Amino acid sequence: QVQLVESGGGLVLPGGSLRLSCVASESIANANAVGWYRQAPGKQREMVADMTRYGSIVYADSVKGRFTISRDNAKNTVFLQMDNLKPEDTAVYYCNAKIFKMSLETYWGQGTQVTVSS
Repeated sequence: QVQLVESGGGLVLPGGSLRLSCVASESIANANAVGWYRQAPGKQREMVADMTRYGSIVYADSVKGRFTISRDNAKNTVFLQMDNLKPEDTAVYYCNAKIFKMSLETYWGQGTQVTVSS
């Protein structure tokens, strides 16, 4: 079982920045996709940013131009740089990885809380 551990969340003022990290317990170099999702209270979990193994990236419209997903395969780590944060970005952010072993498996981290408030 692949373990994903997020970190970097916290309380930030509107307009501020945070950088989230997700460390995987094994290689993500050949993962079909890695990404970030978020869930706010009373809302469904939504995709924030997703990157395939081929380098294509999809961002939610609400975060385009503000968030950047990246990865460091040598460190088995996925990052989410979040700039110009807005109160509506407040949510628990989850790391996601889709990795083919015997079949395509989806893994989730436990999440890290991001709160954007004055």
